[in-house]
Formats: sequence, structure tokens, C-alpha cells
Amino acid sequence: MTTRVWDYLAEYRAERADILDAVETVFESGQLVLGASVRGFEKEFAAYHGVDHCVGVDNGTNAIKLALQALGVGPGDEVITVSNTAAPTVVAIDSTGATPVFVDVREDDFLMDTSQVEAAVTERTRCLLPVHLYGQCVDMAPLKEIAARHGLVVLEDCAQAHGARQGDTMAGTTGDAAAFSFYPTKVLGAYGDGGATITGDASVAARLRRLRYYGMDERYYTLETPAHNSRLDELHAEILRRKLRRLDTYVKGRRAVAERYAEGLADTDLVLPRTVPGNEHVYYVYVVRHPRRDAVIERLKAHDVHLNISYPWPVHTMTGFAHLGYAKGSLPVTEALAGEIFSLPMYPSLAPDLQDKVIHAVREVLATL
Repeated sequence: MTTRVWDYLAEYRAERADILDAVETVFESGQLVLGASVRGFEKEFAAYHGVDHCVGVDNGTNAIKLALQALGVGPGDEVITVSNTAAPTVVAIDSTGATPVFVDVREDDFLMDTSQVEAAVTERTRCLLPVHLYGQCVDMAPLKEIAARHGLVVLEDCAQAHGARQGDTMAGTTGDAAAFSFYPTKVLGAYGDGGATITGDASVAARLRRLRYYGMDERYYTLETPAHNSRLDELHAEILRRKLRRLDTYVKGRRAVAERYAEGLADTDLVLPRTVPGNEHVYYVYVVRHPRRDAVIERLKAHDVHLNISYPWPVHTMTGFAHLGYAKGSLPVTEALAGEIFSLPMYPSLAPDLQDKVIHAVREVLATL
């Protein structure tokens, strides 16, 4: 049986009755756009995080873009973030007319190196955008201090960190707003695209609701700033409502898989994920490191184990962002990681026999390199 880095079918079979009931609920509601399911999910997702407002949108990229706009970020501004992230983080910044400014990541946990942020601040800096990568939180305390000193806003990219915590603080609740993706692979995933932004600021939430609806209020009455249609649809919202009730169970399942990997691969030369002290990791992906990464991945195919790389091309090296002027070697840790990191299969319904298959295959490949 082919082992993939992610698969939803076992989870769907286990939850099929509830998922199909969600579909029926929406179809029988008589309202297919911005109805009870979207309102219900927004209320429940906000409550899960202990914040006042959640605004559902059509995908995680727009969750970031609209949040930036709602926070006042636009043309001429700079947003400090990382290059070791999914490209949509940076695409969203670029789409507002702002300029992404990159700092490097840390060698041991691959998260934003917050010690480099202050030096990157200029008179044009408007926002700090930490990415809670792979399922655990960036150290938010120094970012909040820097933001306070320089009058900046903080937007958390939580696309990979649903349910993660830093101490007693949940990911997404430290900054001025936080953006989430509900792409199917996520810790909380829909059956298609979806996203949301949470905030404790009523005025930011009000701007977000207008921005997702052409720039108008939902009565189709006034238009202050022209925008696009970026609504979360009812069907995905209702499915997300049902799955939100199981989010903590999903996280528990992912941690169990991670623990099994850690035990089974501890005595190999594979560099395993490091959880920052005080963090509660949710393991959106289980990213490991090896200097002969490409050979490992290729040889694992013979064992019918197919893996992914998160991410093989740092954003600053992509052709579409060449205009930013980052030369090779400008972000040395990020660039080194790009040649060595890869992801083992990770999802809560990954069966124990498949976990063992992955462990045994990896061990065999590493022993023969």
C-alpha cells in the first residue's frame, strides 16, 4: 500500500455520517451564502481561541491579505516576515502593495529568529508577521516588545498552528490579529479551500467583514473601499463547525504519531523536530533534516513511501520575488535548510501499521546510504 505524506480517506470514512449531515443541513437551510453556518462557525472558532471576533474568508491567503489591509497595511509599507514559509504568506503581503522584508530562521527549530527583527525595522515598517511554522509558535514576547517600541502591528500566520500553544497562550491570540487556513491538509481542514482571521479589535473585524464583501456592508448598501468577493461559503463553514469539535482529538492523534516517530528514529542520524520549551506542538507536518535528503527521498520510493519537502525553494529565491534583491547567501540558515528538510507522513488517521512501515523504511534507507 502506498504511503503518502497526507491522506484524508480514513478520516472521511470515520466521520462520513457527520460530514454528510453537515451537507444536508446547509442544503436544507434555504441560505447558501453568509448564513447560519458561517455565523455559527465564526462564533465557535472565536470562542475556541477566547477572542471576540472571527471573520471567515475563502482561503488562507486572503485571510492574511485582508487582515493586513484591515490593520492599515498597504502600498509603501514594509512587513517583516520569513522566507522559510509557504509562498502564500509572502504573496499575500505583496498583493496589498506592501514590501516583504525577510529575516532568517533559527537553526534548531526553523522558526523566525526574533533576534534579527529589530535590525530589520525601518521608517517604512508597518507590520511584523511571524509564521507559526509546522505546528509550533514563534517566540511572541520579543515581537510584542519591538512592535510596542516602534508603533507596529502584529499579524500571526497560524495556517499551520491550529490549537498550538505557547505556555498558556493559544496561537493567534497575542498579536493584533491572526490568519488561519482551512485547506484540507491543515490540522483543521475543510473539504476544499477556506480561511479565517481572528481579532480582539471590533473595528478591525468590521473592516474585515467589508473587505470580504466587495468593500460593502452585507446589506449591499455602501461601498467605502472597493474589494473582492472573499466569503467563506456555507458548506465549508458547516463542515468546519463539526470538525472544530474534534480539533483537540486531531491534535492528540498527531502528537501520538510524532511520539512514535521520535521513538522509532531516535538512534538514527536523522535530525528530528525540536519542540521549543513551553510550546505545545500540533505537528501540522513532521519535518526532519538530513544532509543527503534527496537520496533518502528517492530510495524511499522503492518502499512505496512518498514524501514531501516543506519547503524546497525559499521564497526569496523564487523568480517572482527576484525584484526584492536578496542575493544567494543572504539568509544562510533558510537556504541551508531548503536542501536538507523533508516531511514524513503526518495525519491523525495514519494507521499504526503505516507508521511502522515508514519507520522501518527510513531506518533501512539510512543504514544503506
